[in-house]
Amino acid sequence: MNHSDAGQAMEPLMFSATNLNAHNRRLQWLFRVLFGLMTLILVIPVGVILTVLVVRGGPAISMEFLFSHPSDGMTAGGIFPALIGTMWLVAVALIASVPVGVAAAVYLSEYAPDNWLTRGINLAIINLAGVPSIVHALFGLGAFVIFAGFGTSILAASLTLAVMTLPVVIVATRESLQAVPLAFREACWNMGATRWQTIRTVVLPNAISGILTGVILEVSRTAGETAPIMFTGAAFFFPFLPLSVFDQTMAMSMHLFVISTAVPGVPDELKYGTALTLITLVLFMNAISITFRSYLRGKKKW
Repeated sequence: MNHSDAGQAMEPLMFSATNLNAHNRRLQWLFRVLFGLMTLILVIPVGVILTVLVVRGGPAISMEFLFSHPSDGMTAGGIFPALIGTMWLVAVALIASVPVGVAAAVYLSEYAPDNWLTRGINLAIINLAGVPSIVHALFGLGAFVIFAGFGTSILAASLTLAVMTLPVVIVATRESLQAVPLAFREACWNMGATRWQTIRTVVLPNAISGILTGVILEVSRTAGETAPIMFTGAAFFFPFLPLSVFDQTMAMSMHLFVISTAVPGVPDELKYGTALTLITLVLFMNAISITFRSYLRGKKKW
């Protein structure tokens, strides 16, 4: 046998799978199955909840249900005042928290030095995100209802929600700002731009998709909170549409809590229909934000 024949005979052996390759393939398959099961564990309960709400609450959904006022001691009628009140609360909370949260994130990310004070502020923001909502409710009652003199109103409730969700906006915005490459800033500085001009024209436009992520999370939490608005602006029963931020209002989360725990004789389909409407409203708001975020993210060049 010459050298060429020997080389041809060895080629299949050189590139054949070894025991280590087979072990790695089995390990990879095992982790793939494990992660898939973990994903199913997270997704299945969500699917079951949505299915139950659609099956049991779907028959209650109608134009009359959505655009009429509660009646017969809240055991019949619709949810229109609560639906409008929720939109008021979410809108005012966003107006109050997003500019402040973005400004704070810009300062912490672009201006603040790395010292003990800045690290303490960052730690305080993280801890604020873990404060229970009932504590925020008591803070809003003391700070906005009593001290600021806003009374029980949309403004007091929305400001309480804004304080509660402010850490979400700050953290999401700061991480998005830090994700913008440093080379973008250096290119602007080399052209003679000031720090603020660089932030306003380059950094913020490239970080807008991450900022919207924080807004999406805030909308979801704001629309579903009950405790912070229970003491600050949400009414047990208020069959009138609010005319200003100084009026009280009904809210979907509060209304669902009331008809489920404090009002006897409410049909089950009315409860499930209210819950289904609340989730649909949150998903609709999130879908608009996600679509806009995807559009802006698609325009990125990096």
